[in-house]
Parts: sequence; structure tokens; C-alpha cells
Amino acid sequence: MADTATRRSPLAHVAGRFAAATRASGGALRLAELPFLAQVNVRLDPKGPGADAVGLALGLQLPLEPDSVVHAGDRYALWLGPDEWLVVGPPGTSADLEKEIREAAGDEPAAVTDVSAHRTTLLVAGPRARDLLAHGCALDLHPRAFGPGRCAQTTLARAQVVLVARDELRSGFWVLVRSSFAEYLADWLLDAASEYV
Repeated sequence: MADTATRRSPLAHVAGRFAAATRASGGALRLAELPFLAQVNVRLDPKGPGADAVGLALGLQLPLEPDSVVHAGDRYALWLGPDEWLVVGPPGTSADLEKEIREAAGDEPAAVTDVSAHRTTLLVAGPRARDLLAHGCALDLHPRAFGPGRCAQTTLARAQVVLVARDELRSGFWVLVRSSFAEYLADWLLDAASEYV
């Protein structure tokens, strides 16, 4: 995989517009791209010894509750299905994550795929973040229904995304979107954010 220092993120050219919208909102919103996060898709039997071994190797237990997120340090495991997770880590760590997961799974049947280049990540934070996302998402985003530590595969402005309600104080949401839809979704977010300037 190419070094992140030599690659251009799908939304590098939008960074200035995100910064301008963030300033114009007067603190109500923060929009940014978090490029090149490591993303490894994992499929294995959640009740088998491989799942426990992978959890131990990663330093976090793979979540078994639907639409939940578990994290330890800078690693996150997102529940995507009964036997499927997305493990997210810092930029430049996808090869290490993939290797750790494969080695931990051992001989257990497992599919481990680096999907880092498939998506980019948008940060939507601030006191009005839920309101902004609610304009284009059919999910109930009220904190009682979609609070910190929750995730869902859904659509936002007709684009398929993985939406993550971060559990750190005031850290907002991650919107993981296919690179090919990233510019469309960025434009939509910036248009919707104009309501808060």
C-alpha cells in the first residue's frame, strides 16, 4: 500500500470549505475529513475461539451487540452483522491490523480484508451535528436511540455510509463513506450546514 504521505485523500480539495463552514457556524458544527484511517473487515464465527483470540490480540473484545462499537485506545471494532466487524485504527496501520487479526484467528475459518482504500471518514461534530445529519438520514438520531458507542449501516443523503456515534465527550460522529461518493456527500453536508451560519 502506498505511503499516506504520497497519497491524496478523496476530499483534500474540500478541506478549506470544511474549515470555512466550521468557522461560519460559530461553534455549532465542525466538519472535517479524517483521511486514511485503517479499516479492516473481519468475518468469523462470533462464538468460536477465533473471535476471542482476535479480541485479545487487538486489545478489545469484538462487540456482539448489534450496532455497537467497542474501542480501546485508538482502535475501534464496529459491529456490522452477526459475524462481521469493521476494525478501525490510525492511518498507516492497516497492514499491521490485518496481520494481527489473521495470526490471531489461526486455523479458524475467517475472512480478513483490508478495505481502507474503499472509504474515507468524515467527522461531523458540534452541538448541531445530530440536527445536520437528521436532514438526510432516516435513523432516529436522538441520543436515547443512537447514543455514544452506536453504529449503523445506513444512508445519508442517499449515499451508503457507516455512521458511528463516537463515545468521547463532544467528539460527534464519524461518517464512513465510499471514496467515490465522498465529494457528493461533502457537498451535501456543506449545503445542509449553511442553515447554521
